[in-house]
Amino acid sequence: MGSVPVFYLWVAIMDVIKLIETTVGGLGYELVDVERSGRGLLRVFIDKPAGIAVEDCQIVSNQLTRLFTVENVDYDRLEVSSPGLDRPLKKEADFVRFAGCKAQLKLRMPINARKSFTGIIGALADGILQMDVDGVQVGIELANVDKARLVPTF
Repeated sequence: MGSVPVFYLWVAIMDVIKLIETTVGGLGYELVDVERSGRGLLRVFIDKPAGIAVEDCQIVSNQLTRLFTVENVDYDRLEVSSPGLDRPLKKEADFVRFAGCKAQLKLRMPINARKSFTGIIGALADGILQMDVDGVQVGIELANVDKARLVPTF
């Protein structure tokens, strides 16, 4: 009986994420991530190939504010921003887009007693990511990746 409200809350959050993704995509941006805090804060991270400027965040924020009013989405504060230089990699398309870039991966299950890998993103085929880790090619199943982020190089 205690899991019923949690299930409905999860479904409601997924509906809001789909609503955000459709709206952001319609404006020409990519939805990178959505975070929701217990204090009513809703964070939306957007990206586009040319990068994100303050004006882009303002456009998306204004559109989402109007949308949330119409759709009765409950939140206290909305933040729209760029994912930053250490952008999270969440979807298969992210790994394809950032092939050749340096990334840090944390795995669910270890490979050769390691759960953390930092290296250059290579090819992706059949759900297996090739990664150059210190000159050694490592094949990592995307399903085993818990978290992945780009590593900024200066």
